[in-house]
Amino acid sequence: MSAAEEFTVSAAEVSAAEVSAAFTALYGYEPAGVWAAPGRVNLIGEYTDFNEGFVMPLALPHTAVAAVTRRDDGILRVHSADVAGPVVELAVDSLTPLSDGGWAAYPAGVVWALRDAGHAVGGADVHLASTVPTGAGLSSSAALEVVTALALDELYELDLTRRELALLAQRAENAFVGVPCGVMDQMASAACEAGHVLHLDCRDLSVRQVPFDLAGEGLVLLVVDTRVKHALGDGAYAERRAGCEAGARALGVTHLRDVPFAELPSALDRLPDTDDGRVRRYVRHVVSDDHRVERVMALLDAGDVRGIGPVLTEGHVSLRDDLRISCAELDLVVEASCGAGALGARMTGGGFGGSAVVLAEAADADAVTKSVREAFAGAGFAAPRVFPAVASAGAGRV
Repeated sequence: MSAAEEFTVSAAEVSAAEVSAAFTALYGYEPAGVWAAPGRVNLIGEYTDFNEGFVMPLALPHTAVAAVTRRDDGILRVHSADVAGPVVELAVDSLTPLSDGGWAAYPAGVVWALRDAGHAVGGADVHLASTVPTGAGLSSSAALEVVTALALDELYELDLTRRELALLAQRAENAFVGVPCGVMDQMASAACEAGHVLHLDCRDLSVRQVPFDLAGEGLVLLVVDTRVKHALGDGAYAERRAGCEAGARALGVTHLRDVPFAELPSALDRLPDTDDGRVRRYVRHVVSDDHRVERVMALLDAGDVRGIGPVLTEGHVSLRDDLRISCAELDLVVEASCGAGALGARMTGGGFGGSAVVLAEAADADAVTKSVREAFAGAGFAAPRVFPAVASAGAGRV
């Protein structure tokens, strides 16, 4: 086994039969079906989604898998193979936003959001198992939300589009769990296609599936999970969002998406250089990262996949210096991997820990991985988990 395959694609899979059998053991009858929704890694475009900008995520083979049966008696029962504890039983009429229900808040929030939108969801029995690493910036929460939403959509014959499912899942996380995330994670989990990266316009949610055949180009995209846990509910994410909104107001636009990149210098001059330049830094990052998404799109369209490497590294510098959401471990991944010959690297996700992505020649993957691991050991950090990101399919019945 090569160094870059420590956490393999096969290890990322959870058997539908296994989850179904566990459901039967828990509840005493077979489930109506089994569904799966993936985590995601974001190639480029960070903190741009809630600014109605552009992002380019791809779905991972790591999924949340749910065995589910509908109930019509107003009871929701949820259980996770990954969290110690008994079945959590809730009355759907009593679901209360921001009630700090732990992991169960994610599926419960989806039921609440569906009902709040007028859908007559009467309850369900749910058993979940997930291989999406938690706290790694790979959207484990969105996978839980989307798989629950998809299962209930089918079981209650709601006939929702993938866009509608993603928006309901986002509402569950925003209004019920209390994390003010954008819609990228849920859209990626619901709508990605295998072998493609998803170009998403977060204003109108229009999508373009962009071919992303790294293996065919002799390349690999490595995910390096630093194992530094992040928690977006701790206020730092919300503070960045508030700062972006303050910048938009000061510039007279509804969202930073409306600030053209060519006009960024003049826009920055119109912002007050106070509070360590906080708002100016946030605006600079968002507007320039939207531009980086378009640059990556143009490079992929031109067939220059290797050309996106320096754009990734440039994006990391912006996340580190302007948005200030990196950490020593993430910075070390970028430094060590690029020093070992990687084409480019950057942190991905909400930051304050989590994961980085590294674009490298497939022939260099082991050397890059070795360099990162040795750098972590030398710095006294816990060993990172490294695995290839294979562009995979979005949510579906399995």
